[in-house]
Amino acid sequence: MTDKYFTLVLHSHIPFVLAHGSWPHGMDWLFEAAAESYLPLLDVFCRLRDEGIPPRVSISFTPVLADQLKRQSFRDGFAAYLKMKREIARTDRLHFEKTGNKSLASLAIFWEDWYEKLSRNFSDKFKSDLISGFKSLQDEGSIEILTSAATHGYFPLLGDDESLSAQVRQGKHVHRSFFGKEAKGFWLPECGYRPAYEWKPPVGQKEAYSRRGVDEILGSEGISYFFIDAHLLRGGEAKGVYMERFPALGLLWDKFQKTYQPEKTMPRSSYLPYLAYPSDVPFLARDEVTGSQVWSRQAGYPGDGWYLEFHKKHFPGGMRYWRITSSAVDLAEKSPYQPEKVKERLEENASHFVSLIHQSLKEKEEGVIASLYDTELFGHWWFEGPEWLYLVLKKLKGTAVQSLTAAASLERLAPQTRLSLPEGSWGEGGFHWIWLNEDTSWIWEKIYAIEDVSSRLEKLPWPKNKRVLRQFYREKFLLESSDWPFLISTWTARDYAESRVAEHYLRSKTLGLWLRAPAPLTEEQKELLSLWEQEDLLFDTIETSDGTII
Repeated sequence: MTDKYFTLVLHSHIPFVLAHGSWPHGMDWLFEAAAESYLPLLDVFCRLRDEGIPPRVSISFTPVLADQLKRQSFRDGFAAYLKMKREIARTDRLHFEKTGNKSLASLAIFWEDWYEKLSRNFSDKFKSDLISGFKSLQDEGSIEILTSAATHGYFPLLGDDESLSAQVRQGKHVHRSFFGKEAKGFWLPECGYRPAYEWKPPVGQKEAYSRRGVDEILGSEGISYFFIDAHLLRGGEAKGVYMERFPALGLLWDKFQKTYQPEKTMPRSSYLPYLAYPSDVPFLARDEVTGSQVWSRQAGYPGDGWYLEFHKKHFPGGMRYWRITSSAVDLAEKSPYQPEKVKERLEENASHFVSLIHQSLKEKEEGVIASLYDTELFGHWWFEGPEWLYLVLKKLKGTAVQSLTAAASLERLAPQTRLSLPEGSWGEGGFHWIWLNEDTSWIWEKIYAIEDVSSRLEKLPWPKNKRVLRQFYREKFLLESSDWPFLISTWTARDYAESRVAEHYLRSKTLGLWLRAPAPLTEEQKELLSLWEQEDLLFDTIETSDGTII
């Protein structure tokens, strides 16, 4: 038996977009992630299982994502989306054949076949139910499924401990209903952590008040372990994971770093698990060495010139027919993609990654490399990623480093050392500036206002109007999503995010007023409530702080 382990942890998340637009912002985000990441990875894990190589990866699904993937509107829409993509590829093929562009015509056939296979897998192999497909792998012990915050609320900045507890509690509630067992592992949104201290809201006029640490809240809600960014162990700045993908963050970073002082901590090995003080909840730290090989397009594998270029698309259909070629080459000069050339690069990159794992643990008597990634990196951002991952897990079999889930690694290594963690995230600089800056502070003012409304509602005696209360919690959860400030800061969907914040704030505020009013709802209010229930139908049931299911 080896005491050296590789733990791959994937985090799957898309904000709530059902009934909130399609293209360029909305449901197409969900369809793209399902087609390019979730479905290919599910297929890869099944292939490995069938070859006698249980992947033993840990993968999280945020409750808001799992809920959407389970909806009939997603299933119907996704099937139509795959059909549409096949038709686009067919139309492109006819155009390329007519214009004599044989190389692109061949690639159009590649895409026709690719989407046809996806469609068959989705409808036939997985019965139009991705969540059940992953659950089957979980039930047979091939993978571990983690939960996360209900709507990916950014924990360090939420102003009320009950808001954090509610995000965790609802995360466990949804996980239990979809995956049939209690969630043990928890992915902190953006790896955001805050210890206990006298905390003052960063906006508004409130005085400082005592807060519990994030680890204490996780422990009180029955969570068995979580994950952090490595810089919380070793001190200094985080090597943020987003800057390369979202260049607009550079402008914010230039302003922020002039006043930013990195947290100094005692450097610790990120190859060992620890216990968070004072809760004693175990945690693993993200490995930056292996992490950069996938996160970085400049220094990592996704920047290889033979891989598919993400940014150049053929319009009007939006298909991608070109390879990266070189980072120095303008988009207009990219060469056609050559799928037959990719296999060799994948073999080399996978072998290098496996050797990197062994090299990192070479001088250690025991240890674990926890490689943490957004699931959407594999397939969506890096098209060849799922196949690369297949090769990595296959090449690890039978070596001195064993691929294990996070839970199994922690059980084998049994952490004993207790550590007090500083505040931080895996964002650039290691702190909160991506989610709280001069362009997003107004969002937190609205979140804190609705938290105050929620606190007052908690004190109201039962019976309460459960239908109105349920929709209030839905709108509050949606308002708290970390995606809205992120999309504003990165300029990827600024108007869309601002609109969503304003909408969920107004709805939750109005629902709070209705709950406090002594009179029953008017017919007009009932019609409005029905509309909001249709547009924001997130979570069929919600578990409240006293354990009531509404």
